[in-house]
Amino acid sequence: MAVKTFTWLLLVCWATASGAQRQSWQIGGAGLAWSEGDSAVVLIDFDSVPGAIQPVYIDPNQSLFSLFSNWEPLKEPRELTYVEGETPRAWKGSQGNETTAHNGTYMVDGDSMSFNPPVSSNPESVWYTIDLAVPVPAHRFGFFTPPRGFRSDGIPFALDAVPAYEVSIAAEGDPSWLEGAQPYKPIGPLIANVAENFAARVQIDFPRQYVRFMRYKRKTSLLDSGRGGNTSVRSGTAFKGSIGDFELFGEGVPRKVVYRSRIFDLDAPRNFGRLFWAATPLRVVDGELVEAPDAEVGVEVEMRTGRDGDPNIYHEYTDRGGEEVVTRERYDLVLQPRWRAGLLRDPRPGMRASIQYDSDNWSFWSLPFAESEQAIDLKGGTHFQLRITLKSGDFAAFIRLDSLWIETAPLLAQRVLGEVALLGDVQPAGGLVEVPLGEAAEFAYDIRGEFVGEGAGFDALRIRTGARAVFTRLEMGDPPRVVEPVAVVEGDEELAVVLPERIGPGSAEGARVVFVADVFSLAWTFSGEVYNAGVDALPQPVEPGDASAELGTNSLRVLGMAGQGDGPVVGLDFSTRVLTPNGDGVHDEVEIGYALVGLPEDVPVVFKVYSLDGRRVAKRSLGAQRFGVQRVRWDGRDGDGVLLSPGIYLVEVAPEAERTGARRLRPLTLIY
Repeated sequence: MAVKTFTWLLLVCWATASGAQRQSWQIGGAGLAWSEGDSAVVLIDFDSVPGAIQPVYIDPNQSLFSLFSNWEPLKEPRELTYVEGETPRAWKGSQGNETTAHNGTYMVDGDSMSFNPPVSSNPESVWYTIDLAVPVPAHRFGFFTPPRGFRSDGIPFALDAVPAYEVSIAAEGDPSWLEGAQPYKPIGPLIANVAENFAARVQIDFPRQYVRFMRYKRKTSLLDSGRGGNTSVRSGTAFKGSIGDFELFGEGVPRKVVYRSRIFDLDAPRNFGRLFWAATPLRVVDGELVEAPDAEVGVEVEMRTGRDGDPNIYHEYTDRGGEEVVTRERYDLVLQPRWRAGLLRDPRPGMRASIQYDSDNWSFWSLPFAESEQAIDLKGGTHFQLRITLKSGDFAAFIRLDSLWIETAPLLAQRVLGEVALLGDVQPAGGLVEVPLGEAAEFAYDIRGEFVGEGAGFDALRIRTGARAVFTRLEMGDPPRVVEPVAVVEGDEELAVVLPERIGPGSAEGARVVFVADVFSLAWTFSGEVYNAGVDALPQPVEPGDASAELGTNSLRVLGMAGQGDGPVVGLDFSTRVLTPNGDGVHDEVEIGYALVGLPEDVPVVFKVYSLDGRRVAKRSLGAQRFGVQRVRWDGRDGDGVLLSPGIYLVEVAPEAERTGARRLRPLTLIY
């Protein structure tokens, strides 16, 4: 049965006072079964409580590796299905290898007879890294020899113990060893450093702790010695030591588990209201589960919405070196990857080109919702997808997610576009609105409804101003004319205007609200929503876009800029204002230039990047620097080494201990 059939069975309707209908889509409980709605899961328990999901409670007698599937053998997998933090990896050496003789996934598959045989090379060149995707409570790592078979020299595998080794572990990844091709080094604390080993089965105990990454390295020792005490491996002779499988044991609740839904089809365009869930915090006490309201556990839900069934656009190379759009089926099943047989081949027809995010039809993933009953505030559509993380900071406590449901309602318009600009500068350079921080400015906020067989219209607009705004005037019509609103509400953080004329099919297409407001944030989005005054129906978000020909921003964002007071950092500039880290060699990095002035001695300098909602998303210490011209490069990745989502970011370079003077913040656009 198709997923969309389930979704319509689970839409519960009720009438509003105006006769319009809200609906509730539900998964879990009496709704769609969790196991029938998943696309990817990491350590999710579907079976313990019917209708609910919870983290897998790890059994100390079972190797943790058996709880994972779909292992990737490469450090940087090329499969479309790979998602960092959702897909486990086990790779050999620096980058991994898919070949039979060097496939790292054979070492964690639970089959001791599928393994990488020893070869006649330097034993020190053999090392493996295992990534579980999420941190788990572990206390023992081990490995053992294959139980059957013989080496090429006739020695039984069962007697071929690894002579020397070291093992390190880490709870989280570090870009210094996780990014790109890197030489061997431990990834964290060593839990074993053994120079001589005779045991066929090795078990390394350590205090229980969260572990996501493990790295094993074969070392040389006197047990590798050949004739005359030579520790090198003779030509044509495989070095000692065979491993049938690695093992990892632990007990308790993972730090986090992940449930990613498939893309659901609602069969008709809908607005999205609030997101709800019912969850129960629990703790294991003396082998029994008890409710634990004070447990250090939580739920995070991310959501994205779209107007079709796939958020990506797939491309094939043309015979002229360009790219053309193809279907997902052709991209997956027909086209060949450029990377094949270890060589990067020249692009040509029949080969996969880029994958781009379809931002015209899909929203980006929302920020995580950490509490139930929050407004979704994403554009309406026919499809949506959920990503749920169940978190725990206690080995014995977890949260059970009993059910989740979403308010939906018919669209008021196919889409509502909006843009904002300074009234005195409606066509700003680069389309970026910049205003002095903390100073009142007068803004023009234009909206336009699009109706192509969708929506009956709306008659009110609410703008989130972030501070008290003063309404100036309302304009409607073609040509625009000043009209008197039915009502205006100037709230502490929003401005609501009820229109005298409905915007809908066959009536007015748009409106302009002029208001005065202070901007106190480094970046502020004047998000808005339209609704019908006096009607209990869901509002519809205003989407940034080309709402009018007069305004030239196509955006609802405003950047708050510091004044040009004295400060130690001057001349902050970029080699490109648009960063495109897509691997094509053009603007994959931005070079940031600046000068330090007025410093009597070298000072530690730090590089920071902020998202438009003010969150710091990247930070790097640049070390001690002296006065003069300086440069730093950035590749668009956050503090964890993960590529940031497309958008506008604010870049800052400043002395680490600086507490006075103007901040130097410059906007930079990231797309790919």
